[in-house]
This record gives sequence, C-alpha cells and structure tokens, in this order.
Amino acid sequence: MSSPILAVDFGTSNTAVAMLAEGHPQRVAIEAGADTLPTAVFFPTEGSDMQIGAAASASLIEGEDGRYMRALKSILGHPLFHESRLIGGKRQTLAEVVTAFLVQIKSRAEAATGEQFTQVLSGRPVHFHSDNADQDRQAEADLRACYHAAGFEHVDFLFEPEAAAHACHAMGKDSQTGLIIDIGGGTSDFTVFRSSGGKVEILASHGIRLGGTDFDQKISMAHVMPLLGHGGQLRRTFGDELLPMPNAIFQDLATWAKIPFLYTRETERKVEDLLQHAVEPEKVTRLKNVIEDRLGHELAFAVEAGKIAANAATPRSQIEMGFLERDLTAPITSGSMNAALTGYGDALTTAIYQTLMQAQMPPTQIDTAILVGGSSLMRLVSETVGQVCPGATLQHSEAFTAVVDGLAIATTQ
Repeated sequence: MSSPILAVDFGTSNTAVAMLAEGHPQRVAIEAGADTLPTAVFFPTEGSDMQIGAAASASLIEGEDGRYMRALKSILGHPLFHESRLIGGKRQTLAEVVTAFLVQIKSRAEAATGEQFTQVLSGRPVHFHSDNADQDRQAEADLRACYHAAGFEHVDFLFEPEAAAHACHAMGKDSQTGLIIDIGGGTSDFTVFRSSGGKVEILASHGIRLGGTDFDQKISMAHVMPLLGHGGQLRRTFGDELLPMPNAIFQDLATWAKIPFLYTRETERKVEDLLQHAVEPEKVTRLKNVIEDRLGHELAFAVEAGKIAANAATPRSQIEMGFLERDLTAPITSGSMNAALTGYGDALTTAIYQTLMQAQMPPTQIDTAILVGGSSLMRLVSETVGQVCPGATLQHSEAFTAVVDGLAIATTQ
C-alpha cells in the first residue's frame, strides 16, 4: 500500500494541511484549535528554537526579544532568498528558514495522523511573479528545493485556483460553469471551470502578483505613514529650499516581507539624519521609535485590523497605534480604503477578463463566481467581480481552506 500524499497550501499569510481519508478531504490539525496556521516564524534573541504559527505571533505581541518574519512566500524567486544573513543568532538563508518551517509542518502532520509523509502535493499561484517568467520558474524551483530539503521525496504542484475548483465542485451543484477568484496574501488567481458528469474541466487559469499584503501596504501608506513623516519636507543643511521626504523607508515599513530588514544600524542612521532636517520632527520621531523599538510588525497588525473593521463598515473604525504613542489613531473608512486602493480594482478587472478570454467564455455564461482566499472578503473584490459578471451568483467558499481541501481531492487524480 502506497503512503498517503500530504496536501499543503503554503500561503503568504496562512498555511493549511490536509489528506484524503475515505474519499473525503480531512484537514490535519497542525495548529491547536484551528484549521490554518499563520505562515510566520519567530527567532528568540537568546537563540532558542524557532517558533512558528500562533506561537511566533504571540512572542511578538508579548514583546519577547527576537526577529519575527512573515510573508516568506513573497521572497521566492528573488536572489534575496539565497543570501546568507544573521537570523536567530546564526547565519542562514531565507531558503533555510522556509525549509525549517516545512520541517515543522511535516512533523506536526505526521504526529497528528500517525502517517509518514514522503509525497506532497503543494498549491502554488498561477504566477509567483506575473511580469518575469524566469523569476516565476525560479520561485517554483526554490519552493520545490525547500520541500525536498524538508524530507519529501516526491513533490508535485497544482495551481491554487484549480485546487479550489475541485473543492467547490465537491460541495456544489453539477452542470455549471464557474469562475474561481482566489485573492490570497500575495497573489490573485483565477480559474474558469466547467462542472459536468461528476467531473471538473479546467478551461483556463490566470494570475497576477497582487494580494492582501499589497492592499495593506497601500492602506498603510495612505493612513499611517503620514503620521510618521511620509509626505513631509526636509530643510537643507545650507540654504532655505525645502526637499521632499524620501519614500523608501516608508515603503519598506509598510511591506510585510521587508520589515525585518529595516532593523539595522544603517537604517537608524538614515532616520536620525531625517529627524535633524525634518520640518515636522514630531512625526519623524515616531518613525525613529518604530525602527529603534522594532514596532514595524505591530504597526502592520494594526493596519490589518483597521482594514478588517473598515471593510465590515464598523462605525468610527480606526487604526489603533497606542503602542507607539498614547491615543494615537488614524481614521479609516470603506471610502478612504477604496481611495487608497485606486487602480487595484482595475487590475483585478483586467485579470478576470484575461482569464475569460483564455477560456473563450463570455462573462454572461458564468453561472457562479466563487470567492476564495482571505483577501477575497474585501468589498472591493466582490464589487469588482459583480461588475464583470453581473449575471453570476456570487458565492463565498471556505475562504481559508478551499485550496487545501481541493488539493487533498486532487491527490487521487
């Protein structure tokens, strides 16, 4: 009897694992009390073992000294992925960090099921990098190498929206033409499928590098970074002319994957220079405190929470930053978010039309549009899909687990 195949949805923000049991997908508990585990790691300063998931986030929130890292999937395909740097008290690459994360995922799955997993079917976006084919191929090669290094002998990949199509077919009606819209943390992926005769036929798949972390970055730049000096001005050392505040540090601070790399003496010196010349030094002082006290991830979590509240139309929603300065907040509404995300709706619209064109399917023939992925819960997404396919029934699938369920189903195919 062959060993079972482990289905892994290694996501930018969350990871889920499943296997097929008696013909049905069975999610594997790799995090106590949850079907998903945050794709995050924490290296304590004192050199203790690397923590993952909720434990990593808890160590950060509780203020333990160490390095927190999230959105590791976003670095796949970059030369940065193989650069050695000091992490957790020793020099290692991000490839080694991802491998160590997958080792723990594999170990937890084996402990939970009593099985030994040597085969894995992993989800992947249609394009890790939608504008660079070589980098896209390198990203899959990077992830494949990490799976092999983690102890998997046989590694296969399936496009994430196609996996979701299998899951949605298993839960839905037969004889339909559907569109999967999978908005994850780092990418947006689309699949047109036809469900008929108990089978799923994939007609076309497409994807772009745009996801929830991009939404968070734009929202942070529009709502939070101005309170830290972004958009301000600098005085020249000599002369009366004013200069614009540079953007680079603010852009990196608003980007999940780049936050850990700001905590250097070089960045501190740059911020000190900005503070000496700032027209509004009180704002840049906040930036200085964020860098020196390593509060970048707390800031990112605050933006994420504010985004969720505003998307749910919570009255007087705001981004809470009391950890940085007493009573410091930034108002945020659905309208202000849409203004910050101007252009993203157009990018999603274009990508959906491209998918439909590849499938040679008019929007009017889509029976059901199925939203998958945590960021698909954004109102911007549902409104965009409704405009492209106004006659389709809009359904929200299992946002965080549809992909891994479909991967488990696909292990038999």
